[in-house]
Amino acid sequence: MENEIAKIHEFGQIVTVYGKDVIVGLFILVAGLILARIIIKHIRKLLQRVTSKQHLISTVSMSLHLILVVVVVAQALHYVGMDPIIIRRTFVTIILAAVGLIVIFRPYIPTLPFKVGNTIKTGDLFGKVEATTFLNTRLSTFEGLTVFVPNRKILDDYLINYHFTPTRRVKVDVGIAYDQDILKAKQIMEGIMIADPRVKTKPRPAVYLLYLTDSCVTLGGRCWVENQKYWVTKCELIEKVKLRFDQEDITIAFPQRDVHLYHETPLPAFPRAGSTETMAFQSDRHAIDRV
Repeated sequence: MENEIAKIHEFGQIVTVYGKDVIVGLFILVAGLILARIIIKHIRKLLQRVTSKQHLISTVSMSLHLILVVVVVAQALHYVGMDPIIIRRTFVTIILAAVGLIVIFRPYIPTLPFKVGNTIKTGDLFGKVEATTFLNTRLSTFEGLTVFVPNRKILDDYLINYHFTPTRRVKVDVGIAYDQDILKAKQIMEGIMIADPRVKTKPRPAVYLLYLTDSCVTLGGRCWVENQKYWVTKCELIEKVKLRFDQEDITIAFPQRDVHLYHETPLPAFPRAGSTETMAFQSDRHAIDRV
């Protein structure tokens, strides 16, 4: 009992002597780590403006983040009272070893090919990335569902990142009847795409004759727009083509089949109602029914 009281008394003395320094050291540690994250976030944005090489941006950001964390921890320990020489030697060794590992092995560490806010498609899932963790990615689909996808599944499957390139090609395919003016229809579609301010001038919008099917002649319009404007632009271009074709009396084809009947011999004439032939036919039918 006396030993326990002595230990408690000793602990109270330690808290009285070093408690303030420990609290200040923890404050320096927490505030420094938060400040380091903010600094690295701004450095990453600056690097993205300078270069588009994601590998270089990640390597530099991780290295600087590690150095800042080590400096913050060293300052916190120094304020608590640890020997600065030991701190300096220990953390210099850690920094050199960690930076060397990052530079050498960083290309071999698997990373997710997207960031928060990107629109992606992986497997049968299509939506916007809301958050990522070490284990999974939170995906918000356009049907209003929230899906947690394991990162292992994403790395093992194909993935389309619609924000990886700044532009995307719009496809407007329309089928018209065979008796319509093909050149006129192509000019109308091309004019609609060129007149839309969201459509890029380079490469120039173009319309091609794609297929000659059983029911129609398929024309394909092709143009490029920014990723963020892709879906709305595509829907509105299709609507404009339909309305303009209606104004110009260009018929949009639909699946149909013509059936032609050829008779080499005339069809037999059926007896008229009330005639002798009809009455004889009915009496024969009744006789057969009785049998």
